[in-house]
Amino acid sequence: MSSKQKDPSVAVVTTIHASRRQFLRGLVAAGVAGAAAIGSRQALAQPAGLEKISEDDPAAKALGYKHDAAAVDVTAFPKRAGEAGATQYCNNCALYQGGDEEWGGCGIFPGKAVAGKGWCNAWVPKAG
Repeated sequence: MSSKQKDPSVAVVTTIHASRRQFLRGLVAAGVAGAAAIGSRQALAQPAGLEKISEDDPAAKALGYKHDAAAVDVTAFPKRAGEAGATQYCNNCALYQGGDEEWGGCGIFPGKAVAGKGWCNAWVPKAG
């Protein structure tokens, strides 16, 4: 082999190293993106800094949201009527992100806090 000809094994090794570098860069980028996603999800679950939703908010009105579930018009929103409806509150809804807090985030009203003792027509029971 002349000095001007390249050894094909060098090309293979160079390609493997380049692929490994690309893989590691992608792995690091995925880790950073994953950490950012977890951090933003935790931020959404924390009511601190969330503005309390107004009952006059168009989305809240459309879903019959009330800060006090007892104030819901059961004629307009029969889901809240009866024995089963009487147990429905934001704090026992699968969409409520406030845990045991008095106010918490809600998947239906992004960036807004809802009352734990509130209710809206999007109510769904927590699993389990």
